[in-house]
Amino acid sequence: MQTQVLIIGGGVTGTGLARDLALRGVHCVVAEMGDINAGASGGNHGLLHSGGRYVSSDPHSAAECREESDILRRLAPQCIEDTGGFFVAVKGDDESYIADFPLACANAGVPCEPVDLAQAHEMEPHLSPDAIAVYAVHDASVDPFRLSLENLTQARDLGSIYMRRHRAVRFDIEDGKVRSVLFRHVRTGKEVLVEPEIVVSAAGAWCGEIAALAGAHIPLRYSKGTLLVTHERLSHRVINRLRPPGNGDILVPGGTVSVLGTTSVRLDTLDEIRPSMAEVDENIEEGQGMMPLLGSTRYIRAYAGVRPLIESGGESSDRNASRGFQIFDHARSGITNFMTVAGGKLTTYRLMAEKTADVVCEHLGVDAPCLTRTEALPSTRRCQWTEPGLTPKEWLTAHAHGDELLCECEMVPKSTVDTIVSSCQEYASEPALRAIGLRSRVGKGACQGAFCGIRVGSYLYDEGVFQSETGLQRMREFFGERFKGQRSVLWGTQLAQAELAEAVHCGLMGLDNFEDRGGTS
Repeated sequence: MQTQVLIIGGGVTGTGLARDLALRGVHCVVAEMGDINAGASGGNHGLLHSGGRYVSSDPHSAAECREESDILRRLAPQCIEDTGGFFVAVKGDDESYIADFPLACANAGVPCEPVDLAQAHEMEPHLSPDAIAVYAVHDASVDPFRLSLENLTQARDLGSIYMRRHRAVRFDIEDGKVRSVLFRHVRTGKEVLVEPEIVVSAAGAWCGEIAALAGAHIPLRYSKGTLLVTHERLSHRVINRLRPPGNGDILVPGGTVSVLGTTSVRLDTLDEIRPSMAEVDENIEEGQGMMPLLGSTRYIRAYAGVRPLIESGGESSDRNASRGFQIFDHARSGITNFMTVAGGKLTTYRLMAEKTADVVCEHLGVDAPCLTRTEALPSTRRCQWTEPGLTPKEWLTAHAHGDELLCECEMVPKSTVDTIVSSCQEYASEPALRAIGLRSRVGKGACQGAFCGIRVGSYLYDEGVFQSETGLQRMREFFGERFKGQRSVLWGTQLAQAELAEAVHCGLMGLDNFEDRGGTS
């Protein structure tokens, strides 16, 4: 396979870069070892930053966040719920930090307005009665999965290629240039050789591993953050603790739920990325300081992502590390057509892609302007099903006879699954349940896929998508992935939910004894 640009990494930066380059007429191949947003792009709050969080520690990043959030609100409104946000200080918080906050916001160009305490409690009833100061900022909630899917869809419509579940295993370098990169399918072992003019690594925390394949080095440190998903939505706005960034100090509403986080735990390797019970407890303990309800609410899931922080040698704390990004040109390592884009945030992904595309086009001799700053991100039906509440609204408004619900928690019908399977089959002959779950609300409700996983799997057997034992293998994978997110929040109602799921999956179906023999998806 030949291409102008090979992009390694299918997160929001990689897919954003593919769209930017495709709009400039550059052909790309996007290769991802998992699936869309398998790394930090899928393991975050879903917060579109106003910049307020960084006005004191990193004013440059704060200004970038403010500018980019304005652009995304204008050009990708289908991916954003413009909630607004509060920064809330409570008794015992650093009063000098509180007093300096408005000036720090002004210096970074981040809009910030004080809110009367009585009015703030009326607007957000679950705020702590110990609140002593509240400021309103322009935070919002963003759907990172739809954002990446929309970017990738337009890139593919313009001729780019997406290679899902392909891991880079070898760089072939000759005369200081990458001549080819060998990829191996993570399930089947089938190999694909890609011959690019330029290689760009946008692999997030895995950038170091990709660079090492070419004998280059990226100075990264890994900071794991654990987040929790509540059973229901607890606030209208994003709620931030008005203090230096710490654990459990942001609550982000997203559709029908809220996301609480996050921790910061240094990792030495990327072998084990999962939430721990200690981190869950820490988030809840800290979070209830700004919203006491967080100490007693039901949590249906926890998940973890890894921040790829660029080492600068000056910070002792990962919390104080810059959230800026950097483009590494590996010509210094003797490779003239290989570069890495690392660092940054979800909010600044478009800017990261623009600056990287500028460098790529300079290498290629392509004289074409960036269009993602001015052209709207197209909204396509293939990508809309990650939106919370969409399928219930559409199904209740009008649905065909026999269009049964396969996921009752999130009200996902057969027709939606058909649409997703059809789009997935463009690059996967037999879409797995996990792929369907990434592109819809299947498995996102209170039962965490316990019942809809069986229904969707059975339906795919009926439709001939699954054959032989493959469907059982895909169901087992799906249930295992959903349980990984539940194991650290198993108390109260969610524990009873998990025990029921275990009885069905193991006692009735015997999936715990089922041997996975591989497959093709």
